[in-house]
Amino acid sequence: MSDPSIPTFPAADAVDPATVPQRRLRSGASMPAIGLGTFGSDHVPHAAVAAAVLDAAALGYRHFDCASVYGNEDLIGQSFQQIMRSGIKREELWITSKLWNDKHDEADVIPTCEKSLRDLKLDYLDLYLIHWPFPNHHPPHCDVSARNPDAVPYIHERYMRTWRKLEELVDRGLVRHIGTSNMTIPKMDLLLRDARILPAANEMELHPHFQQSEFFSYLVNKGIVPIGYSPLGSPGRPDRDRTPEDTSPTEDPVIVRIAQRLGVHPAVICVKWAAQRGQVPIPFSSRRSNYLANLRGVISDPLTGEEMRAIAAIDRNCRLIKGQVFLWRDNQSWEDLWDIDGVITPP
Repeated sequence: MSDPSIPTFPAADAVDPATVPQRRLRSGASMPAIGLGTFGSDHVPHAAVAAAVLDAAALGYRHFDCASVYGNEDLIGQSFQQIMRSGIKREELWITSKLWNDKHDEADVIPTCEKSLRDLKLDYLDLYLIHWPFPNHHPPHCDVSARNPDAVPYIHERYMRTWRKLEELVDRGLVRHIGTSNMTIPKMDLLLRDARILPAANEMELHPHFQQSEFFSYLVNKGIVPIGYSPLGSPGRPDRDRTPEDTSPTEDPVIVRIAQRLGVHPAVICVKWAAQRGQVPIPFSSRRSNYLANLRGVISDPLTGEEMRAIAAIDRNCRLIKGQVFLWRDNQSWEDLWDIDGVITPP
């Protein structure tokens, strides 16, 4: 008797993975231009995230964005096993994981990656990212005022020691590509100057109200794929990340108007815009209707040039994931994390 919790592969309403756009990396590898995020924040149980991964694969997703700090890689690994037992080959999948901030020490990098591989039940990762450029971490579910007493600013020499171990992961065949997350242009300039293996991608907050146009163009010109987290404006983000000045791109009149024309939810327009612009959105949802609509949106007819220009004009420079818990001094502005003036913030 079949297990009703295991979806049929492919699902009857699946999208053909061959129709999903691809991003070509400098290595020649192809990354699907939409992925499923797996950060369930504080409100989605780990088992529900793993179930979404399994069902999303049945619907045509082949790109999954994971991280050790999400605490669910062991359950997602069980989903990956079922996905591959269904007949989907490992090389058809693009799987990312990330090194958390408390594992930047040279002795920790390789064992931490190996643990992610064991949990995910994989022989290799397609992409491994340094989650934040700071080795500062915080307890789960803390509020925005929490500070690590050992927190430090960005120290390039220290970051490069971590990066060298990621390069070693590539040398060992455990990881096929390495990359960065939550970086800035000044930090990336230094990494590109000193790296032996260049970053393949940078994961960053990207949505219609926070388009990061300068950094986006910089990355594309350097051959680095921009991967966009919070492409919907992160409506499920933790309360600690919310501030009164935050705005919601899915409520923007421009987005709503386009969604009405196409008969879809405004979230689909945010994802569609992202993929059409050239980034790789990784929206998360545990609701089947949502992640299926996002996937269908990416393969459907493109937005018009006029609509793309209208969305470009609604950028509000509204960063939602500010990262306050990674600051290293008292009474510091979150902007110090992001090198607003084009210079790395000093200690």
